[in-house]
Amino acid sequence: MSNNEELKPIPVPALVAVLINAEDKKGEPLTESEVIKIRDGAACIMMPLDVAATMEKSRGYADIDPENVWEQWQEFRVELDRNS
Repeated sequence: MSNNEELKPIPVPALVAVLINAEDKKGEPLTESEVIKIRDGAACIMMPLDVAATMEKSRGYADIDPENVWEQWQEFRVELDRNS
């Protein structure tokens, strides 16, 4: 890795998995403030962009972008039919 290679914070475990688990434990949809709090408390590791892309490909799905966590969480919930 070169000194000027761009790094990206990657939540580990995947943020979407943490949110699904939290919502399942709660038994109802998470609020925006709960989602933000979970995102803010998520463990992250810094990875070069190419390594992050390889990890995403091996995982088989893209994680939620922490910068757009609420919007993407709502979209993901629709995809999973978690609208109740």
